[in-house]
Amino acid sequence: MARQENEIALKEFRAMIEQTLNGVLVVDGDTRIRYVNQAFQGMFRCADEPLMEQQAAQYIHCDCFERALAHDGRLTVTETIAEHGISFRVGIFPLEGDGLYCGIFTDVTLDEEVRRQLKEQTLKRAQEVISKEMQTAQEIARLLGETTAETKVILVKLMSLFQVERES
Repeated sequence: MARQENEIALKEFRAMIEQTLNGVLVVDGDTRIRYVNQAFQGMFRCADEPLMEQQAAQYIHCDCFERALAHDGRLTVTETIAEHGISFRVGIFPLEGDGLYCGIFTDVTLDEEVRRQLKEQTLKRAQEVISKEMQTAQEIARLLGETTAETKVILVKLMSLFQVERES
């Protein structure tokens, strides 16, 4: 009975992995692909390629599995693959007792694009503020220069008048 329950649980687990929107990739200790779900294939545009036994880095275009293996098999990282127009967050962890490592890939391309646009807007706004501040400072300097010149003219006239009075 327990074996039958385990088989049912395993089928349900596989169905869940196949239905998730996250890409799932399982590799061995040499980072060769042992399992991949459809979401991963869609995310990395490799649905028509024979993935089994291939090096993971060939499809994800980064060394995240190699880095994970160098750090006890665990790693969480966000990567951007510009040539494929994708940004993803991956959590990698070892599968107990099998010498396998699982990576759960979440497509964060839209999030990264929004973040990039927000940075651009913020920089543009900062430049606008700096320009406005410079214009204001220049206007203040111009006005100060005008009033200083007017003050100088009046003071010079006053000094001339006093000098003429002193001399007479």
